Amino acid sequence: MAHKVFIDGEVGTTGLQIRERLQNRDDITLVQVAAERRKDAGARREALAEADVAILCLPDEAAKEAAALAEPYGTRLIDASTAHRVAPDWVFGFPEMAEGQRALVAGATRVSNPGCWSTCAIALIRPLVQAGLIDPAAPPSISGVSGYTGGGKAMIAEYESGEVQGSFLYAAAQGHKHLPEIMAHGLLSRVPVFVPSVGQYAQGMAVAVHLPGLGAAGMKAAEDALRAAYAGARFVAVVEASVDEPRVWPERLNGTNRLELSVHGNPKTGEAVLVAVLDNLGKGASGAAVQNLNLMLGVDEGAGL
Repeated sequence: MAHKVFIDGEVGTTGLQIRERLQNRDDITLVQVAAERRKDAGARREALAEADVAILCLPDEAAKEAAALAEPYGTRLIDASTAHRVAPDWVFGFPEMAEGQRALVAGATRVSNPGCWSTCAIALIRPLVQAGLIDPAAPPSISGVSGYTGGGKAMIAEYESGEVQGSFLYAAAQGHKHLPEIMAHGLLSRVPVFVPSVGQYAQGMAVAVHLPGLGAAGMKAAEDALRAAYAGARFVAVVEASVDEPRVWPERLNGTNRLELSVHGNPKTGEAVLVAVLDNLGKGASGAAVQNLNLMLGVDEGAGL
């Protein structure tokens, strides 16, 4: 019998991509609400009650409301918002993050989907904290670039209408919404400095974690720690930094659920940079949600991916 899945907020960017990944699967039946009733709490309550799993693609406050609506019915939830990413009663939906995390996701009733920026940062930072290469009280700075789809419907409309053109830095005031989850799941005791930017392209992301003075031995140890952390992972890989083509292309993994990590730097000076690349709408959003859904349903982890 097919599993019933409700995407609450299926007309948003993430919701649409999740629906595309699920709508042709024989093992899933999508529970849907008529367009004119999408904001009707009663209609959404009925859908949440009917579904085996609901994926919340909503603003934070709306996601909290949906979680409360679903609670009486025991519906399992995947929340794609930032509302529950550091909540103690929600499992963080980054299956590759730690030993046993995949099993926690598979058995969870409530899973919080990671953000795109935080998936990259945590993937790089956490193993090095555990290996003693990063001091949790002296975290490295983080920078990067994302396609404008990472900014949601409003930013997409600004770029696609021509209202906004060009690239820009943002969140320089150090209040980015992903910082709490980067700190918590990156095992940091101090908030890192984080300066993201948006490029004039639709999707794709590259994130850099800066490690000055790491040294040649430290660079090798960092790569070894990353390889050990993700050995056997299906969607996360450590790749060699290119010497012949030192450019990092943020759109390189678009259309996939892959996350690739690499260690760059100058062994002579000891300055190093860790780099992560993913599709901010794939492993950074909809792909991660489908991967978590597959684990929760006990089906092939890569189904639809």
